[in-house]
Amino acid sequence: MDGVILGESDKKHANPVDHVVDYDFTCSFNPPNDPQTFTDIAQKPITFTVIEILHEGKKGEIKTAVLGQAVLDLFPLLEGQCSLSFRVPVNPGIKESRHGFSRKQPTLDVCINVLAPLLSEAELSACTFLKVAVETAYSVPESWTLPLGSPSPFTYIAGMEVPLTADQDQVLMFYEGQLKAGGQREAKGRQRKRPHQALLVPGNHFIRTFFQQEPRLEDGELTGLEDRSFRNEAEITKNRVSWDTEVQCFLDAGGASRLQHKITESRLWPVEIMRTSVPLAKLSEDNPEIPFHGMAFVDIGRLLYPGVSHIRGAYTVQPFQETELLNKAKRRVSVLKEPKAAAIQARVRATSAAGIPKKAWKNSDGGSKGAKEQAKKSKQYTADDSPECLSNPDTPVNVEGNMYLQARTYVIIEISLNRPLVPKTSNEELARRVKALIPPRPKHIAGPSRAERAVLDFHTQVGNTMAAVSEQFVELFGENSKLRESLSEEQLLAEVMGGLNVSGRYFTFKEEMKRAVVRIVRDKMQRKKPFTDPQEQKEFVSKLYVYLVDEMHVALNKIYSSDETEDSTDEMKLESSQLKRFAKEAQSIGNYQQAAQYYQELVVRHPDEPLHKFEWGSLHMLMGDYMKAKECYHDAVSTQQTHKPSLMMCGVLAMMFENYKEAQTFLERATSIDPPSVEAWTLLGLLHLTMNETILSERAFMEAKLLLGEDEAHHKTNVDNKEKHSEDNIKDVNVQQDEQETDIPPQSPTSDQDPELSDQDTEEHREPSSHSDSSWPTPAELTSAIYTNTVQFLLQNNALQIAEYALSQELLCSEGGYIVGYLFNLAQLQLLKGDYSSAASSLKEALLYRNQNPDAWALKGHCYYLQGIFTEARESYEWSLKFPHPPSDSHITLLRLGSIYFREKKFERAKEVFLQACELPSSLTWLGLGKACYRVGELGVAEEYLAAATVLNSMNAEVWAYLSLISLKSGRLEEADQHNAIRFNLQESSLLNEISELKDQIRMSKLASCFQTSAEAKI
Repeated sequence: MDGVILGESDKKHANPVDHVVDYDFTCSFNPPNDPQTFTDIAQKPITFTVIEILHEGKKGEIKTAVLGQAVLDLFPLLEGQCSLSFRVPVNPGIKESRHGFSRKQPTLDVCINVLAPLLSEAELSACTFLKVAVETAYSVPESWTLPLGSPSPFTYIAGMEVPLTADQDQVLMFYEGQLKAGGQREAKGRQRKRPHQALLVPGNHFIRTFFQQEPRLEDGELTGLEDRSFRNEAEITKNRVSWDTEVQCFLDAGGASRLQHKITESRLWPVEIMRTSVPLAKLSEDNPEIPFHGMAFVDIGRLLYPGVSHIRGAYTVQPFQETELLNKAKRRVSVLKEPKAAAIQARVRATSAAGIPKKAWKNSDGGSKGAKEQAKKSKQYTADDSPECLSNPDTPVNVEGNMYLQARTYVIIEISLNRPLVPKTSNEELARRVKALIPPRPKHIAGPSRAERAVLDFHTQVGNTMAAVSEQFVELFGENSKLRESLSEEQLLAEVMGGLNVSGRYFTFKEEMKRAVVRIVRDKMQRKKPFTDPQEQKEFVSKLYVYLVDEMHVALNKIYSSDETEDSTDEMKLESSQLKRFAKEAQSIGNYQQAAQYYQELVVRHPDEPLHKFEWGSLHMLMGDYMKAKECYHDAVSTQQTHKPSLMMCGVLAMMFENYKEAQTFLERATSIDPPSVEAWTLLGLLHLTMNETILSERAFMEAKLLLGEDEAHHKTNVDNKEKHSEDNIKDVNVQQDEQETDIPPQSPTSDQDPELSDQDTEEHREPSSHSDSSWPTPAELTSAIYTNTVQFLLQNNALQIAEYALSQELLCSEGGYIVGYLFNLAQLQLLKGDYSSAASSLKEALLYRNQNPDAWALKGHCYYLQGIFTEARESYEWSLKFPHPPSDSHITLLRLGSIYFREKKFERAKEVFLQACELPSSLTWLGLGKACYRVGELGVAEEYLAAATVLNSMNAEVWAYLSLISLKSGRLEEADQHNAIRFNLQESSLLNEISELKDQIRMSKLASCFQTSAEAKI
């Protein structure tokens, strides 16, 4: 093992019949129990050499020949096994020795036992096994090219340093790099090689693991679209040096902790590369300068990502410079210059595999001479293209190393661990943590809710009351129609009320109705505390009266309606969708109290639906009541523990209150729920950034960009498929048209030109699809886009503080960003904060870059509208509606544009706009349309529209005011009572004055008519 002979068996004779040799050989050894020994066990196998005795001389001289060699890895012993039993193949050392083998592959039965596990369970659970594989260096300097068929006289070495214990390091060396000519790509799935191959025969160089298929996304450098063509060319046509070697090493608990600490200090770890024609030990003694000394910095920071234990990528090779090594890796000495590395190299080179002669190179000097000449030639390139190397006269110029830059050399390196340094929290654990913070609420029993049951009970009591009154009426009057006709309505009412009191029916249904009304107040209107403000009590009683009257009409309609089989479930769904739309509308116009009532109604109707509670919380965020918002979001999570938007907003509020532990729990849980969310990962990255956890924030942002890139690529693919399908349809139509047209002579000029034109069109259509790779967003676009999406989510839910923080990060991100998207989101933020003038300025700047955005024009109109600058607002609204696609908030845009036209007394235009807004009818759209029709004199139509508005919202004072005006103009003075308008707190004094003036005019006209009548009577 490692060149040390552990034992030798006795001479045994082979069984010529069974072709078996029974060695019955046992040996033992006691290696030290230290981390370095464990690393040696992980890297170096036990070798078994089979020797044949050819001749024994008279003087005791023995002539032998090596038949073959077998190897056995001891790594399973480090995994806790105490007994190994394998049948390992015996590979021949040289071609001549194959004559001593049968045609069948010979094998060797080996058993290995240890008295106790090498590592205890505690040590095994705390230690870490690190694997480093150096695959291939591509696009090596042209000076390394050799004549065709001539072997390389040089040795290609790579090395890096990793921790071993808490205070010791170990150097991993990769020898036996092979220079290969270009012409074809390296085979995928090729077998990996062992380190220290000089002690092994060629058949034992390989281990049982293979290089897996290359991942879709690499972790290193040269991953951009602009590097793809260069890498394809380099990996196919250019020379390369192939190691394909995997080194496995042991790190105890202290070494694993030190590895994590060193990655935190410096995430860039150097892998050094060199080419030499002499052993490293002699090179260090004779000349401290290492020929063709380069280094590649491997970013292993991703090993600190939770759950990540593997990285692989391409890393560019640059000239070795001690200043660069110190600045990037915080190290001062090259691993190729350390005495330990030199000693290892000297020992390996001094020992060769048994029976395998070491070949001597005859052209070593010639090769060195050629390298020196090439180095002289490269001095001109260094002087011209690397002026920074000459800026500091004290920094030595690595002339040979600069050839790596000229050739754009890069090396493929893979690093993996047996377990992640930072364990990833499981989804079950995250769910448990969320459950501990917000316990789940039990589901409501199927059937009507408490509020619905209260309403149904009220309907029942209305029916019972009507039945009792009907019975009393029949008892009093029966079929006596003459008696009924002789009495007036007041007398009939008095007789019925007297009979109800005498019979006791009145007391009975009054008490039952009282209980039904109490349930309405408690369960439907959620009023459980006594009133302290008389005005508030008066308003509530008025609201309750209107609601009870409406429900009484509903109950009576049910009794007398013939459509008793109408599906009430569908009606409930329709009403819920309307309530949701009305809540959004009220929130948009600033009527937060009305919006809260709509959301409360939705929550009461659907207690198991978290979305309504989530949207109610967003309303409280807009109102600045963060504690109420937190209550709503927590209630939504308690209803559904996997409601992702509510979890995200719980995390946002926890960030605002600086409860970072809770915020991390909520956001990590949101990222673990399928489908993955770009916004959740970005918010988690912002949280880690706030906590100064750079690596974790980078990981979260990377996940967000990966998800967004996949979504964009998938969307682009769908669009291309649709375009291709439409092109095929167009071609089919053209073919059919050509068949229907008159035949054209084939020699005509037109027939010679048409194919060229069609070919040009085809190329134009194919050009975008041929560059489909370019559809994948660039890193700068993805960095900006993840912030843009997240800011939009935060603004939609009125989390202004975190939205401002995300916008600042978008502006400061090193990769830049879309200026239009940033300005648009900034304007939305300023608008929500009430800074209307700044929002308008931001939108002006955004529209300079892209003036075809209807949302930007609509938002600009909102800024002017809220400032009272109605002319500019009208122009912006009109522009937003001219585009093929309307703005996303077209409903509120139409409402405000119609109100501007109404203010400017352009009633016909206002009528058209409100009629367009009635595609999604609401109380405000019917009100606007009714107002416009009233002003143009269409009183009958206006009354219908206003009546429709009262059905959707019976507490709008302006609707009642216009109904009073219509009644007055129609001569119905008794119906023109403006009591409802006053009771619902009509704010527009002009309407009240108009109603009063119109009533005065009607009274004066009546007085005038009376005087005229009396005068005529006197005459």
